[in-house]
Amino acid sequence: MSIGVAYPVLRTPDLDLALRVARQMVVFGAQPCSEVSVLAEVPTVTEAGRLRDALPDAWFESESRDAPIVPPPGIPDLTCAVPARELPDDLTDTQAYLPLNVSMLDQPPGSIEDHFATAIGLHPAEIRWSSLSWPEAPERDLYGEGKHAEVTLLLNCDSRDLDARTDTHLVLVHVRRCNGDGYENRFAEWLAEQIGQKVIGAPQHS
Repeated sequence: MSIGVAYPVLRTPDLDLALRVARQMVVFGAQPCSEVSVLAEVPTVTEAGRLRDALPDAWFESESRDAPIVPPPGIPDLTCAVPARELPDDLTDTQAYLPLNVSMLDQPPGSIEDHFATAIGLHPAEIRWSSLSWPEAPERDLYGEGKHAEVTLLLNCDSRDLDARTDTHLVLVHVRRCNGDGYENRFAEWLAEQIGQKVIGAPQHS
């Protein structure tokens, strides 16, 4: 079983630049079946209500290990993913479910990224484009890659765990992880070159 690894190719406080560079990398590998998914962690009831209204097509799910087994009256069971439109106006009783994940999965590229990036504000979040395909580069002894060809844009954080807020955004390019000889690093470097960027740090593993 193979696994992927993600290399950083741009870190910037400029959201528009981060989106533009990520999309350049996506276009390089785009396929008819390509998809985009978004994910963020919501830490407060107030923010859950704001994002419920701002992202009506999103789904909400509790990340708390101490979430109630039986939900309070009028509150859906947030231990499972719940559509934003099923959340009540008064979210006071969702406090016990915090933090919440807000997500939209497997959407057409270009359909949700801009609105999500604006709506999410300063929260750590992820935009991930999947089902891409990297071409081969025989002159660099690089094979094509489909299974692990992805691009991730981390908003307001440096880690795919979304565990530490920063004032910058990070673009990551994913390749297949290989043991020895630095193959995945060479592949990531070549991909970054195709959009005028370079690998700027250590890889992040799945």
